[in-house]
Amino acid sequence: MRKIREILRLRHEGGLAVRTIAASLGISVGAVQNYVHGAAKAGVTWPVPPDVDDERLSALLTPPTPAAAPEAARNMPDMASVHAELSRKGVTLQLVWEEYRQEHSDGYSYPQFCRYYRTWAGRLHPTIRQTYRAGEKLFVDWAGPTIPIYDSATGSIVPAVLFVAAMGASNYTFAHAYANRKLPAWIDAHVRCYEYLDGVPALTVADNEKTGITYPCRYEPGLHPTYQDLGTHYHTVMLPARPRKPRDKAKVEAAVLFAERWIIAVLRHRTFHSLAELNQAVAALLVRLNERPFKKLPGNRRTMFEQVDRPALRPLPATRYELAEWRTAKVNIDYHVQVDNHFYSVPYSLVHAEVEVRLTTRLVEILYKGQRVAAHVRGVTRGQATTDPAHRPKSHQRHLEWTPSRLIHWADADVGPHCAQAVSAILARFPHPEQGYRACLGLMRLRRLYGHERLECACHRAVQADACTYRSIKSMLQTGLDRQPVATPPATGPVLHHPNVRGADYYQQPIQEEQTC
Repeated sequence: MRKIREILRLRHEGGLAVRTIAASLGISVGAVQNYVHGAAKAGVTWPVPPDVDDERLSALLTPPTPAAAPEAARNMPDMASVHAELSRKGVTLQLVWEEYRQEHSDGYSYPQFCRYYRTWAGRLHPTIRQTYRAGEKLFVDWAGPTIPIYDSATGSIVPAVLFVAAMGASNYTFAHAYANRKLPAWIDAHVRCYEYLDGVPALTVADNEKTGITYPCRYEPGLHPTYQDLGTHYHTVMLPARPRKPRDKAKVEAAVLFAERWIIAVLRHRTFHSLAELNQAVAALLVRLNERPFKKLPGNRRTMFEQVDRPALRPLPATRYELAEWRTAKVNIDYHVQVDNHFYSVPYSLVHAEVEVRLTTRLVEILYKGQRVAAHVRGVTRGQATTDPAHRPKSHQRHLEWTPSRLIHWADADVGPHCAQAVSAILARFPHPEQGYRACLGLMRLRRLYGHERLECACHRAVQADACTYRSIKSMLQTGLDRQPVATPPATGPVLHHPNVRGADYYQQPIQEEQTC
């Protein structure tokens, strides 16, 4: 208001031009012109009469705009149907409006159509800011309250936790109870959920649960290898929600709230003695929850899921996911990796490489840089090796430094002939000489620790006692047995032939029992 009075003062007292007044007060030329012309029409002069206050002055200079003529009644689109169509993949407001105008040529324009839809959608829920595409996102989380399970034998109480999942577009909900929140339960819950949906969504949005998310971070979250392997098997992307951002998973937060009210609260007076009994009751209540009608939309969660989400889901894989454990290992010179005291072969070109090992109850898979390079049936015998013949090298000249002939040559040249005999005996013990490389490399280490003279003496004793193993030779060196003189075998004289000499064959004949009278 102060600027209006200043405009009138500068115009009448100063006689300034409109552009000069606009530049002086920092407002547009059009605004100054409107106030000047408005004052002339209203007969307002300068100075302004004392009885004219700021509010009346503003009303005189800016008269109200005339009311617009009432708009003719038009065909208002069904906004609930528009909202449901927008949940389908690829459907936009532009496309829905074009289809609407094909049926109603005198209908609303596109800007009016968008304005009416946003006004209607704003009344659904105050947080309807996110748009969920059909079959795109599945939100998963654990419910907070637990359900007690009573052990009739011991009288103890096990608090069961409820896993809850909800589809983004249809709010279709899944729930299943578990005895804990550990990784096997977390993985099994996802597998059951995908089978319950009879399909797989494009994205699985999870809370920052430690069993699945090893490092919660807004920009580079760390996924548990098993959880990531689950996503690879089902061709879905595991997408952790941002830490401390509940709106990223608002769907599952609402689903957890509904599960607490319509499942956990309903079961509060019942007594359960097993997880199977509890999950049977949860499944019955889950059907009721998904078939409860919407308050502001037609249908319910099940009908919306059948119409919107189910057609857009990806098909389930041919095989069910099997829980796997991940480890890292280094390929030894014998092109085997050690897992649980059992050895598994890999292609010999991966010697000394770091590989990943995926363990299931039946299978051992070895991966290098994300590619599977070997697969074996899981072995149960400790200390044994499972070798694929295709993994054996045809030549070690380029890929391996050591060969049986070079090991024997090293033993003979650097240590002595008895060590060479021991190495030959070690390699001969195994069906494939490469499996004896570890023991021979151990003898090299013993030479560095004890010297070649002591190692040669220990190998001499081992050859004489037929105990050519790494452990036996190492024990001789540790106990100092190699320093003691080697006993020479007794000399054998000439063989005597005499009728009274019975010989060894005599004692191999069956014993004749004496006949008693």
